[in-house]
Amino acid sequence: MELVFSVISNCWWMILLSAVIAYLLGSINTAVLVTRIVTKGKSDIRQMGSGNAGFTNVLRCVGKVPAIVTIVCDALKCVIAVLIGGFIFSFATQILGSQDAIFANELINCGKYIAGVFCILGHSYPIYFHFKGGKGVVTAAALIATEDWRVFICIIAAFLIVFICTKIISISSITAAVLYAPFTFLMTFVFDYLNGGYSLAYVIMSTVATLIIGVFVIVKHKENIGRLMRGEEKKITDKKK
Repeated sequence: MELVFSVISNCWWMILLSAVIAYLLGSINTAVLVTRIVTKGKSDIRQMGSGNAGFTNVLRCVGKVPAIVTIVCDALKCVIAVLIGGFIFSFATQILGSQDAIFANELINCGKYIAGVFCILGHSYPIYFHFKGGKGVVTAAALIATEDWRVFICIIAAFLIVFICTKIISISSITAAVLYAPFTFLMTFVFDYLNGGYSLAYVIMSTVATLIIGVFVIVKHKENIGRLMRGEEKKITDKKK
């Protein structure tokens, strides 16, 4: 606990800088911008289809190419934000006067999580677009891929299995969100902590961070959950007018 307070008191500006940069990057909502470009400013993706400013709604309402641009750019902005967060926190050990390589890696990963969380918040509540954005699925996936490739593989596998069986992106995304924290705990505790790669404090921190992200994504899908319970949720092959 003393170490946590030391990091916060000495590195607060790193936390703030990472959060602000990530939030501003996340607020660049590709779905809104791409739709405006394709329709020459005549349409807003948030007033089309499901009203969500994300990949799935763009795919249904605007087309495959705009959807591909959306998913690539939404992922890229989070990757950039996470890398910036990690870079900023790479200087933390110098400030704290530590030479511990494991501790340095843990701090860098903390910076990545902070940046990832705020990038997802920016995507969902973009300051440039009246705080109405997407659900953060693609940006969360980019965070997972950048933070821990092992967890990413597990999440993608779970997503694909559910999607192949249902052809419904929302339930696949919800399943991935539910499994994010358990997979993170499994990887960091079993394969890292037990082998001396990470401290137990880091295992707890990363699990809590991923739990928060997972819950956030699930909450953003509350309307989808309602439609799923009523049997009204559309499959990806269905067009939404």
